[in-house]
Amino acid sequence: MDERQAVAAFAALGQEHRFRVVRALVTAGPDGLAAGALATEVGVANTNLSFHLKELSHAGLITSRREGKSVIYSAAYAGLSDLIAFLMRDCCQGRPEVCAPAVAALSACDCPTGDTAHA
Repeated sequence: MDERQAVAAFAALGQEHRFRVVRALVTAGPDGLAAGALATEVGVANTNLSFHLKELSHAGLITSRREGKSVIYSAAYAGLSDLIAFLMRDCCQGRPEVCAPAVAALSACDCPTGDTAHA
């Protein structure tokens, strides 16, 4: 991830409903959520949800797939991991204790280990 991509991701996350969408999808795990369930979960009208989903998708933070008549949205774990790695890349400057709390928080996570992205 480069600086331009990181700025786009942070800009997408800088809106309350989009931030809630990403958190809900991370919580839902690789199976994701159908659009209607996601709208209910984050308290956004279906008519507004698609705008937010488009922004998050363009930023590489979520993915979607069709299952029958439903569109299922999932967190793009690779994109989220890249964003975290971008932030942590220059961490520590030779002082590992500086990053220890962040590393401990991430290692305590039972996170999916690959991107379950679907185009």
